[in-house]
Amino acid sequence: MSAAGWSAWPAPAKLNLFLRIIGRRADGYHDLQTVFRMLDWGDTVHLRPRTDGRIVRHGPDLAAVPEAADLSLRAADMLRSEFNVGHGVDIRVEKRTPAGGGFGGGSSDAATVLRALDAIWGLEAGVDRLAAIGASLGADVPVFVHGHNAWAEGVGERLFPVDLAPAWYLLAHPGVHVATATLFQAPELTRDAAPATISDFASGAPLGNVFEPVLRGLEPAVEAAFQALAHVGTPRLTGTGSGCFVEFAARGPAEDALARLPQGLGARVVAGAPRSPLLDALAAWSPQGRRQEVQGTGF
Repeated sequence: MSAAGWSAWPAPAKLNLFLRIIGRRADGYHDLQTVFRMLDWGDTVHLRPRTDGRIVRHGPDLAAVPEAADLSLRAADMLRSEFNVGHGVDIRVEKRTPAGGGFGGGSSDAATVLRALDAIWGLEAGVDRLAAIGASLGADVPVFVHGHNAWAEGVGERLFPVDLAPAWYLLAHPGVHVATATLFQAPELTRDAAPATISDFASGAPLGNVFEPVLRGLEPAVEAAFQALAHVGTPRLTGTGSGCFVEFAARGPAEDALARLPQGLGARVVAGAPRSPLLDALAAWSPQGRRQEVQGTGF
């Protein structure tokens, strides 16, 4: 595909450094607590404005995700409807994050579409308004719209930026997926954990992921991944996906641990990011709207 007219925007993955359910809301949703950690690794969203008003996706694996379920397309359509504009766009997502891993790939892609098209189309919607649009697409979209490591509460919409120490992560994806609705319906799920505080997290208290025992019991592949990672550190689960990770203070030990893992875990080493690489790409975008290739670091 010709590069003419296309711009490239980072859509970083994330980790949930812990995840707790502290109660159930009147609307049936659960009150959660978590810390989102941005990663210097993820997808790349390619965009090209169209003059015919159509929103068209491109790529080799389009059949894997129906158009109605494609968050990137829905984000573009919702943004256009919100502002009642007739702009069109071509969208191509270069996928690196595995589906069902809990790394936030689809949510991050949608957030990148919202923020990048806001810049390309010159809408100047503001981050809060874009985050509100994103919340209707998925609970994880707002944190990617804001682009900062954050303590989150509610269903993930109440965000409080946090500074996190530099870290490297050994990621593993067992290649299985359990529907989030299935996990929330599990009778053994703990739904009334005591609320944690930012001080608890900062002190290194083992806050855990409430879905870890459920997934390890349902999926032998997740249990096997945890057992393998336990030989090199303390494994944790991210989100409600099957992705697992071990945190290291430096790259060297993380790479050494990777070399000790068995084949077939889909493992890699990535750096934690101080903030979303998307914010740097947005800052580099020409204010005159000239289309240029914008590349994030670490992709």
